Amino acid sequence: MGHDSRSETVGFDKHDHAGCIDAAVAAAEVHCASEGLRFTPVRRKALGILLREHRALGAYEMLDRLHEAGFGSQPPVAYRALEFLVSNGFAHKIERLNAFVACAHPGINHSPAFMICRACDSVAEAQSLPVRDTLGDAARAAGFQIEWTMVEAIGLCPTCAEGASA
Repeated sequence: MGHDSRSETVGFDKHDHAGCIDAAVAAAEVHCASEGLRFTPVRRKALGILLREHRALGAYEMLDRLHEAGFGSQPPVAYRALEFLVSNGFAHKIERLNAFVACAHPGINHSPAFMICRACDSVAEAQSLPVRDTLGDAARAAGFQIEWTMVEAIGLCPTCAEGASA
């Protein structure tokens, strides 16, 4: 599932959106098949919704979208699908927004860094290797073992920044 895109930032750039969605869903299918994971219709639809939006969605917004698509209307429907996507590296939870976003680098062991636009809530994912290295040095000095890191930066996306300066 992975090409190495360590320096790539995904989320604010223009791209072939339909191709992006199709490729990500196909890659998820292949990964699930090779790992013996059940990529159920509701999980597939939830991933498609996150990919289509290119922004973070809360669980209840996801539930509404899944219900509109013919799936159940009980909260566990969305929570279970989102939990599967996060635990298998297809999505991330954005703590600041209490919402979920499709992973821009599925299949790659990485420490995500999220740039969250304070004006429109769009989210871009990049790698946070330098932060992890710096934090790793501090953790080693303190005898702490890091198991997982995530960086969330708040600011303005290019579109909102352009609008603010106009």
